[in-house]
Amino acid sequence: MAFSSTNKNPAVPGEQHEINVTPFIDVMLVLLIIFMVAAPLATVNVPVNLPAVNGEPTPQEDKPIYLTLQKDLSLTLGEETPVPRQSLAETLQNQGVDISKGILLRADTAVPYGDFIALMNQLAEAGYSKIALVGEEQVEQNL
Repeated sequence: MAFSSTNKNPAVPGEQHEINVTPFIDVMLVLLIIFMVAAPLATVNVPVNLPAVNGEPTPQEDKPIYLTLQKDLSLTLGEETPVPRQSLAETLQNQGVDISKGILLRADTAVPYGDFIALMNQLAEAGYSKIALVGEEQVEQNL
């Protein structure tokens, strides 16, 4: 049994003519672990069959109307117009806020729930039925 090689020194390894797949396998295992951890986070836990919508999408308003309830229970229309609570309906009509338009209602977190509902009832009594609540996106912080 004879073996011929151009390398005369047995202590020095010869050239290897095969692809080293070890780094490739390491990368694939890391990707597999990442996908195994991320896959459950990307799914929704509540199964629901959503109905199909045949209607046309509703056009968005150019400039939304914001009504802000501050923690001292004062009202502000838009960015700077103070609104007296007693004449809320009259002020909205004077400012040209149409009943068919939606109002985006913002409230401070310190506002008591009863005062918030009272404002919504006041808007409903004035004929404003399209009221949307505005909140900030919650960002989780790991402490």
